[in-house]
Amino acid sequence: MDLNEVKLLEIQPSQFYLSYEKMARILNWFDPADVSNFEPVPVKMLNGRLIFTDGHTRAFVAYRAGLTKITLQWDCDELDDAAYQLCVSACRRRGVCSIADLAGRELPEGEYAAKWNGWCDVLHELLALQRE
Repeated sequence: MDLNEVKLLEIQPSQFYLSYEKMARILNWFDPADVSNFEPVPVKMLNGRLIFTDGHTRAFVAYRAGLTKITLQWDCDELDDAAYQLCVSACRRRGVCSIADLAGRELPEGEYAAKWNGWCDVLHELLALQRE
């Protein structure tokens, strides 16, 4: 798959909340007319679907600025596929099937940390139970 041809809306998020503060930091340097300082966003194939493994906020900011494509790279890290599968399933249950679906899911930092960290705690408990 040629990542240069992939459109933002074709990639499944693995995160269902965004932080306002993180968005504000990105907006300080982001220029949609010059994406030379835009680091590639990591993706991987999971069960035949291309997913974001990180960089959701940068991807969302780019999408909101009207970009249809950004620089992507294959995530070469050792990732826990079971964890990502649970995250993708949780996103889809919440109606988050593309980066556009994160609109309205931006939260103040404290609320973001509580909700996202709370989800991560549940995720780790589920994974531990599955692996027993």
